[in-house]
Amino acid sequence: MTPIEWHEGRVRLLDQMRLPNDVVWLDLETPEAVVQAISNMRIRGAPALGVAAGYALALAAERAPGDDVAAVRDAVGAARVLIENSRPTGRNLFWATKRVANIAEGDYPHADALRAAVLQEALNVQREDIESCRRIGRLGAALVPDPGTVLTHCNAGALATGGYGTALGVIRSATAAGKRVAVYVNETRPLLQGARLTAWELMQEGIPVTVIPDGAAATCLREGKIDLVVVGADRIAANGDVANKIGTYPLAVLADRHGVPFYVAGPASTFDLGLPNGDAITIEERPRAEVTRVGDQATVPEGAAVFNPAFDVTPAELVTALITDHGVLRPPYGESIAAAIGYQQAASR
Repeated sequence: MTPIEWHEGRVRLLDQMRLPNDVVWLDLETPEAVVQAISNMRIRGAPALGVAAGYALALAAERAPGDDVAAVRDAVGAARVLIENSRPTGRNLFWATKRVANIAEGDYPHADALRAAVLQEALNVQREDIESCRRIGRLGAALVPDPGTVLTHCNAGALATGGYGTALGVIRSATAAGKRVAVYVNETRPLLQGARLTAWELMQEGIPVTVIPDGAAATCLREGKIDLVVVGADRIAANGDVANKIGTYPLAVLADRHGVPFYVAGPASTFDLGLPNGDAITIEERPRAEVTRVGDQATVPEGAAVFNPAFDVTPAELVTALITDHGVLRPPYGESIAAAIGYQQAASR
């Protein structure tokens, strides 16, 4: 399952706001259209946003007129600004725009050579993300008992990545290895990514899934229904603090209270070693209408104040291990992250 692709000079993506009732593909022809799709949650999930960001820069290069290398490079730079102003928390978006924009700064004999290089780098971002997710899945599968029941939050599957998934990649790999795995998923208020997206993904593959209200996670953990918790990540600081979908932090607290392992799955591109800890992560606040309405139905009295953060930060001490494409990292995270991810990021510069 691939939620986004480059297709005949356009960005084609699966409209995730229409799932699970309708499977609708959108063909986007401009960087502005990609920004709108990101802002409106038509595509979401940190790695998938990185892929979308790379393709938005490729669109900018493709649509810049003429054979002036400088003009095409300027168009890529302008698109980068647009994309980076769309959503602030997920690391992969900024990682991808920097990576693809750096390619545009190379020395090219003509504009078409620059366009081809930018597109190839955007394609590389998606290909490498899928490969990273598969490595995460293989490494994480060893942590899943047989039989085992996993609790997850939001959607960290193929829909949230270039394909395959991080947290759900662990579940997919464990299942592919022959393990008997069942999944509980929080509905994930207010946009129900767990209920709408994760349940839909797992059902496509015949993996048993039970959707629960977010508030039921405590009861499931207390009653011993859950063997481990696995979630994705939108940004991971140098000390191992994790920003992920709102509701992740209380889930980590609950897992700690009940002695259940709490794992975070994410590729190297999600790590931000420039941030010492989670306090430095910018947390996006979403529109009030996501909380006050369900479809056309008002659910909050007119005039009531609304606080709608899209993410929260889970302290590193609540994380049992970080499942990455460069190994399963354990505390002390400052050391293990620097050794595995710091080395990789330095080598890629």
